Amino acid sequence: MKSTLVIFLMIVSGMWVQAQNIGASPDYVKALTSKWEGERSADGRPKVSDDFLERLHNCTLEQIWGYLGRKGFNNQVEKDWVILKPGETMVGRVVTAQFMPTRPDLDTYIRAQGKSEGRNQKGGINIWPIDILTKGDIYVADGYGKVKNGTLIGSSLGNAIYGKTGKGVIFYGSIRDMQELKDTDGFNAWVKGHDPSYIKDMTPTAINAPIRIGEVTVFPGDVAFANEYGVVFVPAYLVVDLVTESEMVGLRDEFERYMLQLGKYPSGEVHGDWSDKIKDEFRAWFAKYPKKTAITSKEIEAYLAKKEGH
Repeated sequence: MKSTLVIFLMIVSGMWVQAQNIGASPDYVKALTSKWEGERSADGRPKVSDDFLERLHNCTLEQIWGYLGRKGFNNQVEKDWVILKPGETMVGRVVTAQFMPTRPDLDTYIRAQGKSEGRNQKGGINIWPIDILTKGDIYVADGYGKVKNGTLIGSSLGNAIYGKTGKGVIFYGSIRDMQELKDTDGFNAWVKGHDPSYIKDMTPTAINAPIRIGEVTVFPGDVAFANEYGVVFVPAYLVVDLVTESEMVGLRDEFERYMLQLGKYPSGEVHGDWSDKIKDEFRAWFAKYPKKTAITSKEIEAYLAKKEGH
């Protein structure tokens, strides 16, 4: 009992010390995301493969929402964004940052702690999260919804972000220079507003720690999916299964629409539990499928072997 208590106190003590830092340690990030068993970035974040990030592009918000709900994740979608370039989809690995309203004693501590952690002392401290970004990352920040004087980036930092990541940003806050940022090919932003003012009275208090984006708790290393209908944050360890299932459901839906248009079978046979003859129709249809798909014939057979409804 005593040894168990000592270990518990050491863990709690370690978490308390970690909580005083601005940047989360790799060990802390690994503990948060312990269900992930694949490759990790140097900062401890799960590194979902580029292949699956690209495949996730083809999913819909509803497919992802439905899958996560079945896994017990009921608070992963945030809507009602101002989007820099509507109509585009952005998918990437999350780097988190939390900002809070400045108070002098907190700001003094944060600046001193940032210096001790080796963070850049030139320019504003709002650049600290940007400094750690890598290719394929999406910078996600809780700016507590502040718009005027809550502009976390402008055109210069936006271009710096795109140069590092090839992606854009998701801010529960605001940006400036919307017109100029719109001219940056490949960069996009989901924000709560925009304003011509500069950032003022905001302090970054945590990098790569859990943050709140509206109704969602976001972890570093989550995968963000953003389009004109909303933003959803997917735990990294669920991405592979989500993508595979969503692709299968998409194929089934497309096949059912095709068969219903043909009128070859009663609707109930097509849109329901499939008979062996409908499964054979699906095999033949998939064998001639004209689009590139990551689904294999083996995965098709595994799917057809299930006694599933629709």
